Amino acid sequence: MFDYDWFHGTAYRQQQEEARMRCTLTHFPDLDRDTALQNADARRFFAELEVRRLVYLRDGFSYEIRQLAELPSKSHCAFECEPVDEHYKVGAFVVSVPFDEIVRVEVYAVHPSEKPEDSPQITGFRSRPDEHMHHEEAMAQDHTHPVAEGPDE
Repeated sequence: MFDYDWFHGTAYRQQQEEARMRCTLTHFPDLDRDTALQNADARRFFAELEVRRLVYLRDGFSYEIRQLAELPSKSHCAFECEPVDEHYKVGAFVVSVPFDEIVRVEVYAVHPSEKPEDSPQITGFRSRPDEHMHHEEAMAQDHTHPVAEGPDE
């Protein structure tokens, strides 16, 4: 069941802060959650953390949210995504997704010094458009299978 708070307001900020705090406590296991940010090293680490936000859709696509787009319509989720494909990194790519297509939201906190070299593959951008052709398109390009012709052909 979709909840609008996944993307807006206090609940969204709390989810991001929770990821940051859990990451900090993983790196400073001897500190207590309630007082961890009183420690100068833990506070600095917490402040330097980057937060990644990923949405997964019913169709198997996923996107990393760079920034939510504040649009007047709240009937869909609009955001600037973080492109994987180099061709899209030159501009801004804004995606609108019906809320009922979103099946999962992930928030991931990581320190810049510990970021993995390989980013998770965000499938909203393919390296080649032909990677996920529809079956009919593949059949039309496959010369071993005849393409069905209409009555006028």
